[in-house]
Amino acid sequence: MRLALFQPAIPQNVGASIRLSACFGVDLHVIEPTGFHFDDRAMKRAALDYGPLSHLTRHADWDAFQRDRSPGRLILFTTKGATPLNAFAFQPDDTLLFGSETSGAPDHVHAAADARVVIPIRPEARSLNLSVSAGMALWEGLRQTGGLTLR
Repeated sequence: MRLALFQPAIPQNVGASIRLSACFGVDLHVIEPTGFHFDDRAMKRAALDYGPLSHLTRHADWDAFQRDRSPGRLILFTTKGATPLNAFAFQPDDTLLFGSETSGAPDHVHAAADARVVIPIRPEARSLNLSVSAGMALWEGLRQTGGLTLR
């Protein structure tokens, strides 16, 4: 299982995702351009000392990500998703993809996804934070596929 962030705009979300990657032992892919520089202090503060433990790959753009990504399904998490998280069946080689915090994922990314998943929330709420969503989705995917290594 892998995490991928499509053109993230908020450095703290990438930092928190670096921590997720390190704590759960999964690869993290960042699809550029991002809305910040990778030397951003806010991202480093959010990642704390987890940076060296994570497996971060930066991709220059969507085409580079598509060309270089590992085999397996591409699972897009979106507020426009079709399958609720609690009803989705994960596979160990899935890549969990999250769109930009400000604009989500464009149509060509939706079209490339093998599945689209939504995290159900209250109707009056707009959306969850990107790194919160990534953590929920990753934990559930790892739980379903036996990938959790709990102490």
